[in-house]
Amino acid sequence: MSVTAGVPVRRDAMAGHTRISTQALTSVARAAAGEALGVPAQDVRAQWSDDAGLLALSLVTPVAIPPLTEVLRDPARVAGFGGSIWDRAVTAKAEILHRVTDLTGAQLSRVDVRISGAIVHGGGRVR
Repeated sequence: MSVTAGVPVRRDAMAGHTRISTQALTSVARAAAGEALGVPAQDVRAQWSDDAGLLALSLVTPVAIPPLTEVLRDPARVAGFGGSIWDRAVTAKAEILHRVTDLTGAQLSRVDVRISGAIVHGGGRVR
């Protein structure tokens, strides 16, 4: 028996391998990106690559925006959606990296986000 973080661990309990499939990682990444940018997870494309032994995540996704006629009448609507598309994409990168790492335990080196379009949402804040 050994001790890990102050907790006794039986050696036979540690035998074998635990792996998270690429499909599972992709599902988590798509869900995290969709949540961060206010779009359905099925609209997000995710691709993984090796980055010096860590995982690099590349996402292509639309972003939720308020109706443009409402923004013309009330420019504060942009702030209600979390700011400009640029600001939201930058913020989402960090949120996605932390969420995917927390949920999967995978070590990500970076998250690249390419905004592919916009989905107009009429309501207030989308998150």
